[in-house]
Amino acid sequence: MPILTIESLCSEARLFSYAECQHSEPLLYGITDGKAVGTYLEQKFSSYLKERHEFVVGNSASGIDFPELLVDVKVTSIKQPQSSCPFKSARQKIFGLGYSLLIFVYNKVDDSANRTSALNILHTIYVSAEKTADFQITRGIRSILGNEGNKDDLMAFMLDRNLPVDDIELSNIADEILRHPPIQGFLTISNALQWRLQYGRVIERADQEEGIFAIYRANL
Repeated sequence: MPILTIESLCSEARLFSYAECQHSEPLLYGITDGKAVGTYLEQKFSSYLKERHEFVVGNSASGIDFPELLVDVKVTSIKQPQSSCPFKSARQKIFGLGYSLLIFVYNKVDDSANRTSALNILHTIYVSAEKTADFQITRGIRSILGNEGNKDDLMAFMLDRNLPVDDIELSNIADEILRHPPIQGFLTISNALQWRLQYGRVIERADQEEGIFAIYRANL
């Protein structure tokens, strides 16, 4: 079988999204737990790929679904398009998560007559790693740099944004920003025990921004 690549992953995700929209699933009927729905779809997509490509399956050590490709799969309801991801470093808000995202956005509809559920995939979005930083923080930092801001300005801004770091790390990050200004990110990343990623903006901006691709959209 061919080795899985980013291109084939996106191509297969498009075909899978279309096929899933045609499928009625008794196992999901009455299920309201978004995590259970997400696990179902992720496992089904992984099984689908295993029949067609060779790839290394992610595990708890790697933390992402396709470690060789540096891509993680996220599944979320259109009602509240967000999910959690492991917290590694506050730098992820500024410089990105360190991996790309493949996001399936669904609308689940139960059929009480047949006691089945349709998982309608509305959007499948690929967000490249360099675009996975926080939108407002990177926008603010880039504005400060564009207005002759210095290290003190950057540190004050990051403190105001409640970045979860101590003073030493804050200083180190400010130095790194001056050496390597961040790329504009498009996620909203909320502080929590895990990062809370919100996807409304990437759904809106897909195919309008470099590095954010709508690989599947339902005919709404």
